[in-house]
Amino acid sequence: MRESSSVVRPEPMGSATYSESSRLQAAGLQQAIAIFARVAAAVPLPRPPQPIVIADYGASTGHNSLLPIGAAIAAVRERTRPEHAVLVAHTDLPENDFTVLFRTLAEDPESYLLRDRASFTSAIGRSFYSQILPSNTVNLGWSSWATQWLSRVPTQIPDHLAVAYSADDAARSAFARQAANDWQHFVAFRARELSPEGRVVVLTMAVDEDRQFAFRPLLDGIRSVLRDLTRDGLLHEHETRRMAIPVVGRSEKDLRAPFSPSGRFEGLVVEQLEVFNAEDRFWTQFCADRDAATFGAQWAAFARFSIFPTLVAALDGGAKDPRAEEFTEQLEAGVAELLSAAPERLQIPLATVVLVKRGCSD
Repeated sequence: MRESSSVVRPEPMGSATYSESSRLQAAGLQQAIAIFARVAAAVPLPRPPQPIVIADYGASTGHNSLLPIGAAIAAVRERTRPEHAVLVAHTDLPENDFTVLFRTLAEDPESYLLRDRASFTSAIGRSFYSQILPSNTVNLGWSSWATQWLSRVPTQIPDHLAVAYSADDAARSAFARQAANDWQHFVAFRARELSPEGRVVVLTMAVDEDRQFAFRPLLDGIRSVLRDLTRDGLLHEHETRRMAIPVVGRSEKDLRAPFSPSGRFEGLVVEQLEVFNAEDRFWTQFCADRDAATFGAQWAAFARFSIFPTLVAALDGGAKDPRAEEFTEQLEAGVAELLSAAPERLQIPLATVVLVKRGCSD
């Protein structure tokens, strides 16, 4: 989720390369999809003609929304007449490429619009750190790989791209405060939007029991290549210093913090929370075929479309900088080379959270 002019989330792309790279994230979706389907099978539903409202918070191009939304609609259809309308509201920031989103919904074989004739879609360009939909209207909410993106970069990270791997106490504290504030806002506004007994399922990046974050070999590799590009003169040192990835993994304690000590916040309670390690599918493939070049290329392609746009934004000319394309190409090639030389399984701690609204919000 990209949340301010200073934060650039994954570039929404319509290409097959982006689609395949983004589907790495689907490795963590299966567990969350099963939870979402179970929740959809039990959540109270409005009576016709009032539509069943499903909100997708942080939709991007929709590639990682199709399976969960489709599973929820299938579960709902076990309890409703086929003509009972389902309205799906996909939300993201105004800069999101909604054209690609609507094309995905219209053309992808996994689209719920092609499978359920009483489903309708809409899109809203607004931050999910504010209220997006009318109060007490959302029956089901879904958010995947989005709430780890902060609403802003609170400070520069002097010694790394990711604050999780920084030794700077001031930077770590600033990011922790911002992450806590953003999560509280996300929860509070979902409390307003959910109908009584409505539920939202969140899949987000986490830290494991040792408070270890994800993607260390990849992020270390990116940082190493950036130093090389700066040394070679493609980047200016002040640009490299600006480069930071405003992503934070939260622990179980962090995710429960707004609900302490009573267990309730703005009418919401935590119905389920689990932290787990997602599969590194590229590593699984490497173990089967021992193709180190492909392993490195796959992770570099993932980084190109999930991380590099944030780094490009730090160039003096931003995305329109004349060096942007060369920078992206050289960075991808360098990262691929590094990871191919020493393949290593990447840890990917994730958390699934189910929040339920008990009555009206406080």
